[in-house]
Amino acid sequence: MSAAAFSVVVFVVFLLALYLLQRYGDLRKQQRMVLLGTHLSWYLCFLIVFVLPLDVSTTIYNQCIHDSLNHTPSVSQARLLNQHNTNSTFKTSVPKVCEEPWSYIADGILPVFWRVVYWTSQFLTWLLLPFMQSYSQSGAFSTVGKIKTALIENAIYYGTYLLIFIALLFYVAAHPKWKLSWTAIQTIGITAANTWGLFLLVLLLSYGLVEIPRSYWFSSSNDFLLAKTYFKVAKLATEKAAAEENLADVMEEVADASVSVRFNHSLRKCVDTILTKCPDKYREEMGSNVESSQNNNRILPTKTGLVNLHKKVISAVQTESRTWVQWCILLDQIFHLEDVAKNQSCPQRIFTHSFPSAHHSWIQRFIYTPTVEWYWECVCRRVFYRLLAVILALLSAAVIWSECTFFSTHPVLSLFAVFVHKAEQQHIYISMEMLCFVIILFMCVCVYSTVFRIRFFNYYHLVPHHQTDAYSLQFSGMLFCRLTPPLCLNFLGLIHMDSAVSHQDRIQTSYMSIMGSTRLLPVISDGFYIYYPMLVLLLCVATFYNLGSRCLNLLGFHQYINDNDMTSDLVDEGKELIRRERRKRQKAEDGENRRWAWRQRYSVQAASGRTRAGYTELGDDQNSFVPETFMVNRRDGNIEEQLTRLLQDNSSDDGLPNMRLLW
Repeated sequence: MSAAAFSVVVFVVFLLALYLLQRYGDLRKQQRMVLLGTHLSWYLCFLIVFVLPLDVSTTIYNQCIHDSLNHTPSVSQARLLNQHNTNSTFKTSVPKVCEEPWSYIADGILPVFWRVVYWTSQFLTWLLLPFMQSYSQSGAFSTVGKIKTALIENAIYYGTYLLIFIALLFYVAAHPKWKLSWTAIQTIGITAANTWGLFLLVLLLSYGLVEIPRSYWFSSSNDFLLAKTYFKVAKLATEKAAAEENLADVMEEVADASVSVRFNHSLRKCVDTILTKCPDKYREEMGSNVESSQNNNRILPTKTGLVNLHKKVISAVQTESRTWVQWCILLDQIFHLEDVAKNQSCPQRIFTHSFPSAHHSWIQRFIYTPTVEWYWECVCRRVFYRLLAVILALLSAAVIWSECTFFSTHPVLSLFAVFVHKAEQQHIYISMEMLCFVIILFMCVCVYSTVFRIRFFNYYHLVPHHQTDAYSLQFSGMLFCRLTPPLCLNFLGLIHMDSAVSHQDRIQTSYMSIMGSTRLLPVISDGFYIYYPMLVLLLCVATFYNLGSRCLNLLGFHQYINDNDMTSDLVDEGKELIRRERRKRQKAEDGENRRWAWRQRYSVQAASGRTRAGYTELGDDQNSFVPETFMVNRRDGNIEEQLTRLLQDNSSDDGLPNMRLLW
């Protein structure tokens, strides 16, 4: 059963990481090495979170056997005696309460597993992913050029860590109480990495502990969602306009380079590579400009200039595509929220969409019907979200309390430590594993959701619907690999499974045995690891009162704050933009409906005309409406082409843009 449970966990985590990568990345267009590095980093971090509760239950079971059989020379022998119980001498010394957990993992498996997972994640976050970031962002036109650029850009990065490592090495060698050994150096390196991760972990965890319950509570109010979405529309409209303008400027530079570099020039291959990254509409314009400007004398760009231009093109095209997709998604969201506001007063209790979709899945036809949708959107969603917000708020309060009191062992004040100890005394391993899984999963959701939400200008931004660039994907993988080990150490401290916190002489988890003893550095183990997590309380208070958002507002980065004049102005601007977009979409839909009616009408007439040897009998009212060219040319021309021309003429008369007709 243990092997099956472990295999299921490994497979489920693999699918979860693959789903997130497919949602945020583009599996078809992005580089394979980028996708592989990102997926591996996410997968290893999620795997640590899911397997750690199994390590806790296995360790508690081993501790139970060890306490029952003190005379036994090893834990493995005691476990064998407990399983088989073939010798009558040991029947009275092994209590029946030490039953093997359903998810027990044999000795020797977890240490090897943790060692492989931890060092692979550290190799990814400190070496491979930073190199791949520079490689993917490079504008060089060859693999060798990209590798050279990545090495040069990471020289300072690697050099800084090398200097820190050398300084720590001299510090250990000069300390009179420490012996310079490989184990000590390894422990110091792990401790340094975990200290850096814990510093960032507390900041992200504090934000998530407050923002996640609050976001679900506010999401229960449709008026709040409408106002916030209007605010996002106004901000995104400005960003979208800036991205389109920047793309147009970059395309002008590409057009100049394309005209300057002739087809027989050595740099023409580089220009052609840049042109392949440009949108189709700009590429067609550039082709016509090259044909009309063959004799113009222009300054030839250099190889370095083309490399920089290539990099700018990749960034500009990605930004413009991302903002356009975000704009379309945001419009659908705001139209849906406005439909919810209108349908709340519907007496028929049937949800009606302003712009219904032409395609309906079997779930929408048979399960999520308009009546079910009305009850969910107008009645049940508000109650469900508020109940979920209350549960998440209680979990957040338990985490904050435990973070501030987990250092106290007599009495035990950490709520999570109390719950785990109660389950340990009663040897209810399944409850213990579920409790540990819920705790660490909630902490991971708070931290990882913050990683997915934060944004550093256009350098780091995780956007769903396959719009995240390679740099952001790999940066998120680096953050995950750096945050997960200290998160697990902090969790083990909360439940008093870390001897550096509990100060108890007991069997350590396999994960702690790989981390090494932090007592080698008393300043870290007895100081920073104990008291720094207490900062969570102050940061949560600051997040609750939106101090960070107010500071960003003062710096010019507008954030949604209820009692802010700038927020009100942006909300009003968003409402006006949505009114324009709604009119455009309604006009386009009316034009499409009109064309569909014409198509249906004249298709029927054309079919009846064929059955009557090419003659059509029209009524008096129809004769006056059909153009004369249609009546005269019908004998010789293609009927479908003439119908298409007729519909296009009609759409032009209505003042609507011509659209391609599908027959």
